[in-house]
Amino acid sequence: MSADSPGPLIFLVAGEPSGDMLGGRLMAALGDKTGGAARFAGVGGERMISEGLESLFPMGELSVMGYVEVVPRIPRLLARLRQTAAAARALRPDAVVTIDSPEFSFRLARRLAGAGMPLIHYVAPQVWAHRPGRAARLPRLLDHMLALLPFEPPFFETFGLPCSFVGHPVVEEGADRGDGPAFRARHGISPEAKVVCTLAGSRHSEVVRMLPVFGETLGLLAARFPGLRAVAPTVETVAAEVAAAAARWPVDTLVVTGRHEKHDAFAASTVALAASGTVALELAIAGLPAVITYKANPLTVWAARRMMRVPYVSLVNLILDRPVAPELLQERCRPDLLADAVGALLADRRARAEQSAEARRAAELLGMGGTPPSRRAAEVVLDVIAGAARAKPAS
Repeated sequence: MSADSPGPLIFLVAGEPSGDMLGGRLMAALGDKTGGAARFAGVGGERMISEGLESLFPMGELSVMGYVEVVPRIPRLLARLRQTAAAARALRPDAVVTIDSPEFSFRLARRLAGAGMPLIHYVAPQVWAHRPGRAARLPRLLDHMLALLPFEPPFFETFGLPCSFVGHPVVEEGADRGDGPAFRARHGISPEAKVVCTLAGSRHSEVVRMLPVFGETLGLLAARFPGLRAVAPTVETVAAEVAAAAARWPVDTLVVTGRHEKHDAFAASTVALAASGTVALELAIAGLPAVITYKANPLTVWAARRMMRVPYVSLVNLILDRPVAPELLQERCRPDLLADAVGALLADRRARAEQSAEARRAAELLGMGGTPPSRRAAEVVLDVIAGAARAKPAS
């Protein structure tokens, strides 16, 4: 790229808050690697918008999960799919980077395949955990995969899809740099109080199911631990629902939003009760021991269990291949069982320290302490763009 040529135009698509976080970090790294010359278009949320993206439509329209939940949204999702594909074809970017949300991303890739733009997918789908044969279809859709887990590239390359391990970008989010004493002082929480950090999820469907269970769990814990406090870090899209539920809980609960408040809350807490997801890795990085739980639509769970080929859902447990953090899922997502698991950690300082140490080992395997994953991802994206440019026939 000559000094007077415009920077690469990169079309990014994220459909979930976690993908928005990855996309924002990737955009910042691409800007740094190109001296601010990189240009962006596509679909994203708050984080990507803060890095300069003008989203085609609100990302929240794509944030839907589960077979049952998706069905009534199909017409709208298909309309957004057509709109996104048309925009990419009109802009003819130097690369298209889809981020997670495989159901939408791979349908978009199918519509753009053969259009003369490199198609890169960020966050390898966990087909190694269920239906590994589906990986054979991906080389027909994609030019490159960016993997978060170190064992994923060999798996996908077996099927002929170039794949690069870049590490998990959440390791550079600063979850380990929270200020617990300052958080407690700021919010009037005594240094001696035991604090449970509750994380019910970022989607409406998640919080609707998880918040009542969390409230009942805290009620059982309050009887065992007098003076117990709770804090509920959340995102703006569901903050009102979380605050309304927390106001009825039997434990004094502080609801906070924003990345820095969340990280300070991690550092101020004694233990976490968290819905399964990326936050489990954030808690590991923060060194906060946790109990992982989840409850979804029964039909969705039935279908998922028929396909699952791994014993855990938590990334920390998967990486270490042992149940470092307790997992209480679906029919075991009950207040009595959750209170027992959380209570065991609240009562045992040694157990908390052991889980924290093990979780940190998993975080190191995912890139913590090395080259920032977003920078590694940006380097791969730019290499793919450069390779595509070299492969074009001279005009």
